[in-house]
Amino acid sequence: MTQATLPIAKNVFGEPLVPCSFKPLTGFFRDGCCKTNEEDVGTHIICTVMTAAFLEFSKECGNDLSTPRPEWNFPGLKPGDQWCLCADRWVEAWHAGMAPKVVLESTNQTVLQIVSLDDLRQYAQTMPEEE
Repeated sequence: MTQATLPIAKNVFGEPLVPCSFKPLTGFFRDGCCKTNEEDVGTHIICTVMTAAFLEFSKECGNDLSTPRPEWNFPGLKPGDQWCLCADRWVEAWHAGMAPKVVLESTNQTVLQIVSLDDLRQYAQTMPEEE
């Protein structure tokens, strides 16, 4: 199944998925959204807001998200960046007390098979108001 044939992605509220980030460009499909399919073995479905503490935690766990990797067109992340994070990494960080904030409107409802909405709400980052 290609991105073009994916069903309309929904967020944890059952509404259309709001883009997570275009700068840096995120998502398994690098389309700004936390969409997934069977090819996405990492399940990049939780829209998170990076913190220095989480980036260090992830690096210590073997997933360096802060170092730029030009060969993968990856700029490296910094605190404040939004990123579609792997569900397992978020759960690992959650259990370690290091989970980053979550943008619920941009988090794929598939995550509800792993984490409850009530648990996610405890880490909710509100979307900035449009001016």
